[in-house]
Amino acid sequence: MSRRTTGGVPVAVFLRAPGSPPVAVTRLPDQPLIPSTLPGPHTHTHDFLVLFYAHRADGAFLLDDRKWSVTDGDLFVIAPGQVLSFPAPAGEIVKEGWAIFFPADVVRAEASSSWRAHPLLFPFARGADRAQRLHIPLAERPGWLARIAALDAELRERRTGYPEAALAHLTLLLVEVARQAGELRSADEPLLAAVFDVIERRFAEPISLADVAADLALTPGHLTTLVRRKTGRTVQQWLTERRMQQARLLLTDTDLTVAAIGHRVGYPDVSYFIRRFRAAHEVTPARWRQNASPVTPR
Repeated sequence: MSRRTTGGVPVAVFLRAPGSPPVAVTRLPDQPLIPSTLPGPHTHTHDFLVLFYAHRADGAFLLDDRKWSVTDGDLFVIAPGQVLSFPAPAGEIVKEGWAIFFPADVVRAEASSSWRAHPLLFPFARGADRAQRLHIPLAERPGWLARIAALDAELRERRTGYPEAALAHLTLLLVEVARQAGELRSADEPLLAAVFDVIERRFAEPISLADVAADLALTPGHLTTLVRRKTGRTVQQWLTERRMQQARLLLTDTDLTVAAIGHRVGYPDVSYFIRRFRAAHEVTPARWRQNASPVTPR
């Protein structure tokens, strides 16, 4: 769905269809990258993961207000909540490329664990200064096109067993992304995965950095250094992001009061919750809910 908010941006939500694999593919420039139902100057965010491969391209776009150039062979890994803005239509920037959309739980090992802890999804969680943009070597690009085309064919042709085949193709793509990022897991990653597991397990509580550190038997200073170095963000930023993600979901899918939602996402003080939500979204929770309207991700 999307929300048009005063000072905010529309939000695209992945809509699932019964019996269909939760993955979608768009070929550029044949199909629009930006949902046609989204208003505004090609600016939006989303609640799903995106692989954006530019096979032939020349231009730039904004990701979380940071300008990124796009050239032949660039591969972008884009996480939920990141704001994309295209100064020109995507078709003018990308002459040939693909975008793959999928919710994080497609490849999560356990429903109780954070998607950021999964080794195949970790490149999406590393922060804007790390593995946000990867570059596919020239010799490897035909293979990338073949893998994506195979996934697209399964989704279009819908032959017997296509849901399982499509998810298998997606998994192989994610393996290649992880390899391009230079690792499946480095020596520090199991500990970092534990950090995200603590956040996932306890974000609904009014916990602090010190509480997360104590849960892992670390000092707050060491934990801060580790997480910032590996992801480009602080523990508190990751905790706030998870809480805001859940708050947006509850605002959209329930009739709970703002105070009740704040309490469910770890903010017993409703005034503080509203301030935190406004700081993250530039609108109040009530206004966010008021301006909700449904759209599909493509």
